[in-house]
Amino acid sequence: QVQFVESGGDLVQPGGSLRLSCVGSASLFSMYTVGWHRQAPGNQRELVAVITSGDSINYADSVKGRFTISRDNAKKTVYLQMNSLKPEDTAVYYCNAKYPVTASWGSWGRGTQVTVSS
Repeated sequence: QVQFVESGGDLVQPGGSLRLSCVGSASLFSMYTVGWHRQAPGNQRELVAVITSGDSINYADSVKGRFTISRDNAKKTVYLQMNSLKPEDTAVYYCNAKYPVTASWGSWGRGTQVTVSS
């Protein structure tokens, strides 16, 4: 099972940008499907972006065209570039992994707080 440490969250004004990072621990990191999820207060956790071992990518409709997920397997790191941020993007962001792609997501880390506010 992969353990992650997320970082990069901050307070940013609407329209601003942030890049989140999550560093994984697994020796076969490149084999995992990795997803960025978020949870706002009072809401369920939602998947916002996912990248497979073959670099297939999907996004939630709410972030398409604004967020970009990428991975660097040599660094065991997955990134989430977030542009044109909106107040509704405010949430705790988590990354998680699974193998194979049909498996359930693993255990959750602490996440990183993103706050979009003027």
